[in-house]
Amino acid sequence: MRITPFSVGTDWAGQTLPLFACAVPAGFPSPADDHLDAPINLHEMLFTHPASTFLARVSGDSMTGAGIRHDDIIAVDRALQPQDGSIVVAVLDGEHTVKRLRRLGEQTWLEPDNPRYPIIRLNEGCQLVIFGVVTHVIHSFRERKARAVPPTARPRKRP
Repeated sequence: MRITPFSVGTDWAGQTLPLFACAVPAGFPSPADDHLDAPINLHEMLFTHPASTFLARVSGDSMTGAGIRHDDIIAVDRALQPQDGSIVVAVLDGEHTVKRLRRLGEQTWLEPDNPRYPIIRLNEGCQLVIFGVVTHVIHSFRERKARAVPPTARPRKRP
């Protein structure tokens, strides 16, 4: 899985969007309320620590079980302390990846959320840097020109 970072523009930081006061049910339809709640500011909602947050485009499908798909955009907060189970952007031996960080006692490993991919166990001598904690994922339901999953992002065969 490759990560392509890009900067967060702040020219829209003060803009707000309308928010319906009623929740939209994902089950059976219900009558909609005719009034709006206070508007929300997506910049404030997505970026709790704007100075330490960046966006990145994901390449690959190893995190589909966590709702992160190929070509999605993730918000990554470098100010957050990663915990066991956090989804993180990690740099392992110089290569970026998005995985779930797992810790048990002295052991640390990176876990994909797709059963087609193996768990990455850290061997002695591995260099792991946690770059930040993924806080949000943005993906579109509208058709876009699809970008193919590059061969380097496909699952490796287990030895």
